[in-house]
Amino acid sequence: MALVIAGERSGVGKTTVTLALLSFLSRHKQSVQSFKVGPDYIDPMFHQQVTGRPCRNLDPVLTSENYVQDCFTRHVQGVNYALVEGVMGLFDGASGREDWASTAHIARLLELPVLLVLDCSRLSRSVAAIAHGYKTFDSRIQLTGVVLNRVGSDRHLELLKDALEPLQIPVLGVMRRQDNITIPARHLGLVPTAEMVQLDDLIDRLAHLAESCFDWELLFPLLTSPSDSDPPQPSTPLASSLKLRLIKGGTRFKVPQVMGDLGGDPVRLAVARDRAFSFYYQDNLDILQELGAELVPWSPLTDTALPADVQGLYFGGGFPEVFAQPLTENTCARESVRLAILTGMPTYAECGGLMYLCEQIRDFEGQSWSMVGVLPTTTVMGKRLTVGYRQATALQDSPLLKAGARVWGHEFHHSQLTVMPEKPLFETRGYDQKGEGKAATEGWRRHQVHASYVHLHWGGRPEIPARFLQGCIKAEKA
Repeated sequence: MALVIAGERSGVGKTTVTLALLSFLSRHKQSVQSFKVGPDYIDPMFHQQVTGRPCRNLDPVLTSENYVQDCFTRHVQGVNYALVEGVMGLFDGASGREDWASTAHIARLLELPVLLVLDCSRLSRSVAAIAHGYKTFDSRIQLTGVVLNRVGSDRHLELLKDALEPLQIPVLGVMRRQDNITIPARHLGLVPTAEMVQLDDLIDRLAHLAESCFDWELLFPLLTSPSDSDPPQPSTPLASSLKLRLIKGGTRFKVPQVMGDLGGDPVRLAVARDRAFSFYYQDNLDILQELGAELVPWSPLTDTALPADVQGLYFGGGFPEVFAQPLTENTCARESVRLAILTGMPTYAECGGLMYLCEQIRDFEGQSWSMVGVLPTTTVMGKRLTVGYRQATALQDSPLLKAGARVWGHEFHHSQLTVMPEKPLFETRGYDQKGEGKAATEGWRRHQVHASYVHLHWGGRPEIPARFLQGCIKAEKA
């Protein structure tokens, strides 16, 4: 069994509770696999920093229900404990009208018990009404206990426990109001781990807090990985699983060549990874490697040129606006990228990567910074937040998609472009399972660049990175 950490709503402290549990287990030399419900990039960074293992996103919108189950089963093999951090409130789904892609949906899909985090800072007896509602709202959810967070005093705790006692819901954790444990945030959520110089101290404080705040006698059995308590089940290697899906999907690519079965050299991809570009789904990187790519990390902040002999470029999301000045000052790196793209190198750029390829970034203070300049537009930062799932239909061929192909993705940004191309890359619609949301257009297809605000998870669509790698092979031979 593994455990889902859910919140009654956003901001109740489920990330703090999750990190405290992970920190305690990891400090006691236990192998722990964590998961995050939804499309979030930053919370998984903290998980990985604590556990030393990549956190895996469980998102049935971006992938599928089958992929979520397969991902979970594959990655709990060989670990002692497993934990899933939820998203928003327990029953808050992608559309707001039903609970598809909610924490509850994932708990049902994986048949896992739920530990509910309650913010008690402004209530006493009413905590029982909230807990009762969450326990009875969906009888398919196994609410195994609660964590009382932001408890003010011993008297406050007594009132809370007295109110909950008739419900027979175990209190598995009590966390007092903490002034010395804070995780800094900015416009897109928490500040990423690479920018936190005192992160190890924070993890130590969380581990110490967890030791005294949780009922470990009851928690240990709940956190035990399914593979630790049951006989190990043979799992399909990711490469074989991908090949099966490519064949069954009727892909027109030569799968053996992409998979590296012919003994050819791997496709070398330069992957921008530094403080400015850090938003990557680990599954995407794994799939690229399984399909025959050699991932070569480099830094647009500090490296003066692209790595040698690369055949494609991959720019993930991140915070280029925060690091706009050093990106601008690294003229050699920008020129290296520009020349590679102008000579036809296939390039995939998501959100922050799209911003880097523009002519300029205009930051929150209105100052403009020069970027690579292969996309004739400027990125302007603003207060407006664009967020949500998108069904995107390709309006033209790109290094990743053929015209007419449909994908599910996610947008999350505070910037807009000053100029859009005459023929955008995508037509997008907001989340609606019937594909009937409001239509818009976005994204650039120029040279051999696929650049978009839409983040993609390739877990359910391995033919997308396969097409990208095949394009890298063809471009090198051209």
